[in-house]
This record gives sequence, structure tokens and C-alpha cells, in this order.
Amino acid sequence: FFGGETLLNFPVLKSAVGYARRRAAELGKEVDFSLTTNATLLRQDVIGWLVENRVGVTISIDGPKEMQDQFRVFKSGVGSYDIVAPKIKELLRQHTSRPIGARVTLTSQTLDIRKIYRHLTEEIGFWEVGFAPVTTSPERQYSISNQGFDAMLGQFRALAYEWLEATVEGRHHGFSNVKDTIEEIHKGANKAYPCGAGLGLMGVSTDGDVSLCHRFAGSEKHKLGTVRNGVDRLVQIEFLEKHHIEDKTDCSQCWARPLCAGGCYHEAHTRYGDTARANLHYCEWIRGWTETCLQIYGELSVRRPEFLRGLNA
Repeated sequence: FFGGETLLNFPVLKSAVGYARRRAAELGKEVDFSLTTNATLLRQDVIGWLVENRVGVTISIDGPKEMQDQFRVFKSGVGSYDIVAPKIKELLRQHTSRPIGARVTLTSQTLDIRKIYRHLTEEIGFWEVGFAPVTTSPERQYSISNQGFDAMLGQFRALAYEWLEATVEGRHHGFSNVKDTIEEIHKGANKAYPCGAGLGLMGVSTDGDVSLCHRFAGSEKHKLGTVRNGVDRLVQIEFLEKHHIEDKTDCSQCWARPLCAGGCYHEAHTRYGDTARANLHYCEWIRGWTETCLQIYGELSVRRPEFLRGLNA
């Protein structure tokens, strides 16, 4: 479940999970659940339900108080850190059946990545932390400039090499961006599409429309069907044919395209007004990050090959 804020309608959330579990049992299948929340509505009854149902949880949080309160504020303008921090700690104390991670949205004003990572793991207690640059038009004050991407890459590299040393020594390190990319490299990822949007992942809006993903919920232009009538397969096929990596001429000569495949559709739509466009504004960032992960993969193959063998499972 992904928002908006998933816990705004908790009764519907509980009902949906109960219904899906019953239908899965009838069909002899299993269904798993996860949600992303900003933690403002984490009451004790909500935490208890998440624990009881083993729901995977990701918390959207941007770092220590001075960073969290830059943009994650209430309607009154009051920052949310002092409200959510104790709730998150209580969730982490009780919900121990599945690792709980943080998802950080990076902006031009919150790029101290190592400081954010240390706060969220050492002071809050998250098992892992993932970072993603904000999706917005370049005119926005908080959008990340080319210089900002360069700074971000430098900090990603530093944190990635911390992850390497911890992994070589057999210690846990929760920088999920590098772990995920290393796994893709090991498994020989060669993406035809940048993500599962419109393929194995779709978004459902509150009125029952089915769209490419949660980011396109409510967009008539990116609608694939409805929960009542199902997905329009012709519309889906047309979308997938138009967005295959082989049709992105800007990517044709790029050595990093097997891991990138042109980037997020929604970001392309926001930046260029076209979901089929490659996200050219961060090509150098992607190539730099992919090169870093390839170097780390090479070091792992020499210094801790058993870690890579463990990825075969």
C-alpha cells in the first residue's frame, strides 16, 4: 500500500487485507503485504495490527529534525519530527518479525547523506535506509542541480565503500541502494523496462481506476483499466511496446542501460511531458553510480566471494 498516506483510511486497509487473505486461502495461494507511511498516524492499535499481520513497513522520513522539518510539515507549518520519531521507535521496538526500512527523499537542501544515514540507523534504529532524489520540475527551489547530483554521487560512493568494508568483515550495513544494485549486477540484470509499472506493478486510485503506478493514480491519460472491468490488455500492450528500451534511441549507446533502462516514467513525464523519454538529466549520475557498484562487486569477488555466492539463493 502506497499513498498519499496509507493510514488515513485504516478501516479500509484492514478490510482489504482481510479480504485478500480469505480469497488467497480459497485459491490455495499466499499473499504478502507491505505499506509505506510517514508515521504520523502510527497509533498503538495500528502498530499492533501491523505486528499481528506481519505487514512489511517502510517509513518515509528525511533525516534528523532539521532536515525532516524542512519539508515534512503539517498544514500549520509545524515540523513533524518530534511527532513521528517516538512513534517510529515504538514501531521498531514491537515489530521485529520483518526488517523495517526508511525511505529518504533527497532535495537540494537535504544532501548530507552520511549524516542522514547515521541518524536513521544509529539514533532511530532502522535496519536499512534507501535514498531517492526528489521528483520535480527543475524550476522548483528544492530540485537537485547537476552540481547537487555530483555531490550526491560523492556521498553515495563514500557510503557504498563503508558498506563494502562492513560486508567484507561480515557486519550488517543498511545502505540499501548499493545492496540492491549489487544484487542486480550479480543476477545479470538486463532490463527491458526501468521498473514494473504497467507490467507487474500497477496503481489503484480511490475510485477504482487502475493506472501505471501509484504516481499516476488519478491521471486519465495513464489509466489502464478499472478494478471492476480489469486491465485493458490492448492499452497495456501499446504502452509496453512504446516504452521498451530498444525504442529509447537516447539510450542505444549507453553501457549502463541494462541496469537503468531510461529511468522513472513519472519523472520523465514531470521533466519532459513524455513518459517514453529517457531521464537524460541524470545520465552521468547513473553511470557514475553503476561504475562504483561494479568496482565494489569486483572487490567483493576477491575479498568476500561467499557473500556473492549467497545471492544465488
